[in-house]
Formats: sequence, structure tokens, C-alpha cells
Amino acid sequence: MELGVHVSNFTWPGGPAEIASDLTRIAAAAENQGFAKLSVMDHVWQIGNIGPPEHEMLEAYTTLGYLAARTERIQLLAWVTAVVYREPGLLAKAVTTLDVLSGGRAWLGIGAAWNEPEAKGLGLSFPPTAERFERLEEALEICLQMWSGDDKPFSGRHYHLERTLNSPPALSKPTHRS
Repeated sequence: MELGVHVSNFTWPGGPAEIASDLTRIAAAAENQGFAKLSVMDHVWQIGNIGPPEHEMLEAYTTLGYLAARTERIQLLAWVTAVVYREPGLLAKAVTTLDVLSGGRAWLGIGAAWNEPEAKGLGLSFPPTAERFERLEEALEICLQMWSGDDKPFSGRHYHLERTLNSPPALSKPTHRS
């Protein structure tokens, strides 16, 4: 059994000026205690069951890059990447970059997205549920194609990529888990 630590709240007593040092302490403690994974939410505003939208929320992949530089062994992921917040080719590249810079410790957790107010609030696309699931399926196909080394074009209903080149390649290999 593997255990992980999920950081979902960045509203801490020291305020924004102390977030980096507080997050570093949490990551070091999680790694030193033997936790397998460290995750952050892929939200741009705080979610309602934790606090009001105005509370501090860090962008997930920037935060994971920061954590990669401050840890050595713990695996890193966004729990759960909203498929409509990033174009899939760029998402595959971001996760690959995290994987390469962390020495093979990146994971992709991805879903169809649910938080319409935050998406629309920042001008992000938020299509109807059925379309978000279609986009999720295509995004997974694109990521797997890019991680396989196949740089052929991809043409789906929602996404069209002329060349799925992904260099450097990811260090770790995808595994499918639900």
C-alpha cells in the first residue's frame, strides 16, 4: 500500500509571503516520513468545501515544478487535472517536463472538470458535460501518443495536432490506473 499527502489549502498563518517556505516544509516532512506521493489540486480558485474562492490557490503545474526542485524521491501529481484548463499537447509537454526535471517522478491525474464558476471566471473553456468527457478521451489518446514517441498527426473531434513531437521524452512510462 502506498500513501500520499494532498495539499488542498494554501491559506496559512504567514500569508502569501510564507507560502513557499511552508510548502517546502510540508514536502520535506512528507518525503522524510516515507509518503509515496505528493499532490496538489488543479484549481485556480479555492473550492467551496475548503474555503471561499478568494483564499489562496496556487496553479498546479507551477507548484509541482517548485516541489520537484525541493524533493528527491516523492512522486508528484495534480489531483485532478481539469481537461479543459490546458490544451492536451501542452499538458503532455508540461507533465513530461515535470517528469524529466524530477527524475521520473511525475504522474498525470486527469478528469473531465467540474468547477464551472472558476473556469468561466478566468475565461477558461467549460463546455457541457458530454463534451468534456469527449475531450478527456481525446486528451488521453494524445498524451499516450506523445509519450509513446509517435509524432504523427492527431485528428479528433475536438483536437487537431499537426505533429505530436515530445522531446525530450518522459523518463517514466505511463501506467493505467483508475
